[in-house]
Amino acid sequence: MASDHAIDVDGSADAIADAAIAAAIEDVRRIEAKYSRYRDDSVTSAVNRAAGGAPVAIDSETAALLDYADQCHRLSGGRFDITSGVLRRAWDFRRAPPRLPDDAELAALCALVGWQEVERDERSIRLPRPGMEIDFGGIGKEYAADRAAAILIEHGVAHALVNLGGDVRAVGGQASGRPWRVGVRHPRIAKAGAAIATVEVADGAVATSGDYERYIEVAGRRYCHLLDARTGRPVQAWQSISVVAPLAVVAGSVATIAMLLERDAPAFLAAQDLPWLGVDAAGAVLGTLGK
Repeated sequence: MASDHAIDVDGSADAIADAAIAAAIEDVRRIEAKYSRYRDDSVTSAVNRAAGGAPVAIDSETAALLDYADQCHRLSGGRFDITSGVLRRAWDFRRAPPRLPDDAELAALCALVGWQEVERDERSIRLPRPGMEIDFGGIGKEYAADRAAAILIEHGVAHALVNLGGDVRAVGGQASGRPWRVGVRHPRIAKAGAAIATVEVADGAVATSGDYERYIEVAGRRYCHLLDARTGRPVQAWQSISVVAPLAVVAGSVATIAMLLERDAPAFLAAQDLPWLGVDAAGAVLGTLGK
């Protein structure tokens, strides 16, 4: 998943902890293998190869993830769209020197974006036009964090912290009774461990969406990897938004949708009734966390 991960188990015997951690890691690897767009043998690659052709069979796990992606699409007014991965063809955040795509290039790719056109049911999915793609990147890692936590619990672990690349899922607080303390990364200080806030969580999740992991700068302006699926262009209103929720997949998707909604984010987050902390484009810290 192109990031560092950690699992901390507290208050369990070594044998129980070791077995639980091994099982959780195995399932995280299973999920990556199943849904990675970088693997030719993944479900994602099979669906994308068949774009414009016949439907591809899917299992109940995949159908459930697609149902959740559909909820995110509706909740975001179409801004969160798992068919928008094709926009990567225009936005290369590793290119040196950086390059901005032109309007014609984005228009051609936006024509391939359209979750509402995807044909699916609980047994199959079909992308109607050649060149279309799906990408579980917006929810896959968070789903894996929740699955890892569930497996730890199934193996008898009562106190644990799962951290998959910054998407954090807590189980039961620490064995001492204290909550886990989770740092929220400062979006503009690159120093390792630099935090803008600390969140205490016992059972639940913390996830952050921001403009600092993948971006380019052109003429002094930052262009990040969070792209509005309707326009193909990066969002600009926030440096980062962090959300606390019962599940990592909820915390992560709500944070991402809020980033995509730009100036409408505070109203959206208030409607979700979840604690949040945001840093706007000017560096002002807003939100309900700690209040």
